[in-house]
Amino acid sequence: MKTTTLNEAQMSILRLLGSMKSVEEVNELRQVICDYYARRVDDEMDRLWEEGKWNNEKNEAILQEHLRIPYNHA
Repeated sequence: MKTTTLNEAQMSILRLLGSMKSVEEVNELRQVICDYYARRVDDEMDRLWEEGKWNNEKNEAILQEHLRIPYNHA
């Protein structure tokens, strides 16, 4: 089994989790982290839009794209 070394950011989160007293606190932290990454995605999409690297046509193309991988029923 391969071992993984945690980086400083991961260790920091583990220390924070160690001080939490309830599942509710962990869930709140999870939501804060999710919100943070959602804002980053929004900011990046805004940047791409402003730079002309993203537009409505690309949005529509993604909506029409078939992304499911067919199952092999062998």
